[in-house]
Amino acid sequence: MRRILSIDGGGIRGVFPASFLAALESDLDAPLGQYFDLISGTSTGGIIAIGLAMGMSAKDILELYETEGAGIFYQDSNGVTAWAGKKFRAARWLAWGAKYPTERLRTALEGILGEKRIGDARTRLMIPSWHRQTKTVYVYKTAHHERLQTDYRDLAVDAALATAAAPTFFKEHITANDVGLVDGGLWANNPVGYAVAEAVGVLKWPADELKVLSVSCLQDIGKTKSSYSARTMVTKTADFFMAGQSHGSLGLAHILTGDPHERKAIWRICQPAPDGDFTLDDTSRIRDLKDRGFVEARQQKPILAPHFFTEPAEAFVPVHKLEGDDRA
Repeated sequence: MRRILSIDGGGIRGVFPASFLAALESDLDAPLGQYFDLISGTSTGGIIAIGLAMGMSAKDILELYETEGAGIFYQDSNGVTAWAGKKFRAARWLAWGAKYPTERLRTALEGILGEKRIGDARTRLMIPSWHRQTKTVYVYKTAHHERLQTDYRDLAVDAALATAAAPTFFKEHITANDVGLVDGGLWANNPVGYAVAEAVGVLKWPADELKVLSVSCLQDIGKTKSSYSARTMVTKTADFFMAGQSHGSLGLAHILTGDPHERKAIWRICQPAPDGDFTLDDTSRIRDLKDRGFVEARQQKPILAPHFFTEPAEAFVPVHKLEGDDRA
């Protein structure tokens, strides 16, 4: 049996999956990432995925959001200063592009990942991003196949900054190799379908031996009209696109695994929330997101444990290794 963990994108709403996974991890004998054979994540989910694959505990990743979240989104000031900063960012967002500088995000990620490379991952990884110039997908992968001969040398920080470079929020990330990349959420905000395709098509794992845990960053619930004005549609396009992509990706995973008609293979954690209650950059709701994640884990733990957490996964040995890597 092979186990896959997939984590959606969602900005600061990543506190929800981080809290959910940290609560699940509290009863385990090893860091949660060690219980999976493949981990995939996009944007904020990509940051969580990379941390778990590198051996970090879900608890430590949650603490990163709690301690650094407000600073990353420049909401760590009060009073007049906070008000003026908010107005300036809104104006810059409308006029020039990126709403937030990336320096604080980079500093926070370097603090936990340092000089680690993709090849240092102890679990197979798949991290989607997007190459703006050629308008093609760019997926960071561990060396879990003979043909994957490049990414394992790349900095983990580069993969994290690339997958999280959400257009309008953060500027394009230029990697150490001078490659410009943006948020993988443009095509794979919910990467579960692509993770399952990787497992079946590249790793050649039997589809009927897969178990998949797919964790969202909440699902906005609101009314949808039968038609919209051009002005209103501009604000709704991203929401419709993300919802459609997520359902399409999940549908692909269902088809490949035979779930639910042939067997139970996918456990999708997608807690509903009122539309507009949790935005991608509102750090004032961190505690509420953490609250929701813990409650969800409390309900799901007895259901998930027999399928995912009876024992750690088989150790991952990459095909291509970094110098000094003695895994055999």
